[in-house]
Amino acid sequence: MHKLQAAITAVHGYAPEYVLTNHELEALVDTNDEWITSRTGIKERRILKGEGTGTSDLAVPAVEGLLKKRGISAEEIDLIIFCTTTPDMPFPATANILADKIGAKNAWGYDLQAACSGFVFGLATGAAFIESGKHKKVLVVGGDKMSSIIDYSDRATCIIFGDGCGCALLEPNSEGFGIVDSVCKSDGSGREFLNMKAGGSLKPASHETVTNREHYAYQEGKTVFKFAVTNMAEVAAEIMERNNLTADDIAWLVPHQANKRIINATANRMGISDEKVVINIERYGNTTNGTIPLCLWEWESKFKKGDNIVLAAFGGGFTWGSLYLKWAY
Repeated sequence: MHKLQAAITAVHGYAPEYVLTNHELEALVDTNDEWITSRTGIKERRILKGEGTGTSDLAVPAVEGLLKKRGISAEEIDLIIFCTTTPDMPFPATANILADKIGAKNAWGYDLQAACSGFVFGLATGAAFIESGKHKKVLVVGGDKMSSIIDYSDRATCIIFGDGCGCALLEPNSEGFGIVDSVCKSDGSGREFLNMKAGGSLKPASHETVTNREHYAYQEGKTVFKFAVTNMAEVAAEIMERNNLTADDIAWLVPHQANKRIINATANRMGISDEKVVINIERYGNTTNGTIPLCLWEWESKFKKGDNIVLAAFGGGFTWGSLYLKWAY
């Protein structure tokens, strides 16, 4: 009998139909397909179209797919942790909006904001509720409508981000499968390099902030890249060392899909070969909280029960983290 762990028992995802290609971006900013691909690994990204659509609209089909796959109703969910940087509204929480839309009448929930590290933080948090015995079914959602905060005249950011959502169901497991360990870190001094300047209590919306285009994501690319390459790789290596894992022990690395070069650096630091690295950045770009769960969804059929899987992420603010789990099905 093993100790109680939180196991992922189902995953699902959703990406909008509209595809924004590198060639389309060439008409908007001074860039080209070769430049974008060589520096980021991105060929296209998905965009949620339609008036009155928000991040919760990305989550609904993802969650409905998960519920159908697992064979449960929304009323069985105890808790919803919605990891997002682009909530439908500042309040109420998008977790609450999602619960209403899917009919999760018995769930309480909240939003978790840790930029691109949110889904890793969300899984670590959800696991604690399972391990405590307080909840039996915790739904962790990672999704963002990044197109809502991207300035499509800013070459530094518009080439990177896309829209998408994925989700995972956590349930108790006493057979040795599930989340084994996690390391989550943050450093608020990084806020000046990757942020959205206006719209919060520090700088509320005004005619001036709108005119100055301060309601869009801002990134100082070189600083962020340098910090991300170092810290995402180091935290992934740390989770291996803490759990006495070698590269041979790990079946899959599921990294945040921000930049192909950052992914490569993380895999190299861990000693992981390319065929063990889960990548879909070329088709979705950086969907922020959506990248890791979308990867889990797309690679689900390749995972085997008992596989050692390491997740790693880095996000604005700065946040970064890694999580080690044994696949449960």
